[in-house]
Amino acid sequence: MDARKEGLPRNPHLAAQQPHLGRCLSPFFLTCVTYFLLWIPEDQPSWVGALVKCLPVLCLAGFLRACSGRDYSSLLQVALLLSACGDVFLIWPEAFLYGVAAFTKAQLLYVWAFGLRPLQLGLLLPVALASLPFYCLLLLHLPPDMVLPLTAYTLALATMLWRGLARGGSACWGALLFTISDTVLAFNTFIRPLPHARLVVMATYYAAQFLISLSAFQSPRLKTN
Repeated sequence: MDARKEGLPRNPHLAAQQPHLGRCLSPFFLTCVTYFLLWIPEDQPSWVGALVKCLPVLCLAGFLRACSGRDYSSLLQVALLLSACGDVFLIWPEAFLYGVAAFTKAQLLYVWAFGLRPLQLGLLLPVALASLPFYCLLLLHLPPDMVLPLTAYTLALATMLWRGLARGGSACWGALLFTISDTVLAFNTFIRPLPHARLVVMATYYAAQFLISLSAFQSPRLKTN
């Protein structure tokens, strides 16, 4: 009988690991709380602000290293480290493109980790319908030197969303939240300032990284179509 129908965990070892995983995740939650409590001003870039911003993601990388030794987990760890580098670069406006490059590489690593099975080509249509209109709007507001790198990042992000949706589980929700976070960030940065944009961007970003990290302890969906 399907274990899901009985309300049991898919992985019998996961239930036994839950208290241990909770302890390992404590630094992530504490550093998230620290970030939102300190709320380092955006108009005063500093290394202290950069450290506070990237610590939650670094804690997730440490959590995966301590609690999961799979190849899948190793790819997520490198993607998280690249994301932390991107967080640091984005603190300084003059390093924005370095941040975009770091996050592009992180998205490609997530795509590699999520894999191409199940292929789920039918998911490409809703991803394209959601991505293309916003990209066309964004393109109207981008400086010329931003067009190529942000086009590359948009393609990487859309591919990550497709593969995350296909994988299912927490990877699916993580990919969706990552896309929401970057969409709000891009709109607020290039199109029009939004109220509470930074709160929305960072809350969805940390949640996305958390959910993607949890996918290291789940099996991908078994559908082949």
